[in-house]
Amino acid sequence: MSIDFKLIPFGADRPIPDIEIVGKIDRCQNHLSLQYQLLGDLEKIAIPAPSDSPKRQDELWRKTCFEWFVSIPNEPQYWEFNCSPSGDWNVYHFEDYRHKMQTESTLTELPFTIDRDDDRFALSVKLNLDRLKLGDRPLDLAITAVIQNIDETVTYWALTHTGDRPDFHRRDSFILAIDQ
Repeated sequence: MSIDFKLIPFGADRPIPDIEIVGKIDRCQNHLSLQYQLLGDLEKIAIPAPSDSPKRQDELWRKTCFEWFVSIPNEPQYWEFNCSPSGDWNVYHFEDYRHKMQTESTLTELPFTIDRDDDRFALSVKLNLDRLKLGDRPLDLAITAVIQNIDETVTYWALTHTGDRPDFHRRDSFILAIDQ
C-alpha cells in the first residue's frame, strides 16, 4: 500500500514560508517506509547541518524536524517519531494523549537518509514494525513537520489541524489509516 500526502500549515494569521511539504508512505507487511520532500525557497528555512555523530536527542521539535505519529485503532497508546535534518532522532511512547511519555527503548536507532539540493530537501526512513510489536496490525498515522525559518519563526505542518492551536498529539488528527 502506497499513499501520497501533502502537509498544510497551521493558521493563516502567521507568515508561511514559500515551501511545500509532500511525501509518500508505504507499508509492506511489517515495514513502514516514509519519505518527506521539502520543496521551494529553502534559503529562508533553518535546516540543521548534518551531525558528525547523529544520536538520540530530546526536544528536536524546537527546530526544523520531521515527525510522525503511529497508533493502533481504538487503543489509547501511540508513538511519536522525530527526525532532525542533522541526523539526530528520537522515538517516544505515550500511554494516552500526552500521558506517561517515555523513550521507546525497543528502538536503539532510527536510520534515515537525507538528500538535499538548492530547492529540495528529502528525508527517507524505513521502520520495522515488529520492533514495536505492530507487525501486522492496522495503524492510524499522523504525519507532521515543524519548520523553523532563518528569522527563528516556527510554522507547524500536518495532514490536518483539528484544534485551535497546533497539536500533533490529538488523536483526531491521526487520519491516515494503513493496513498491510
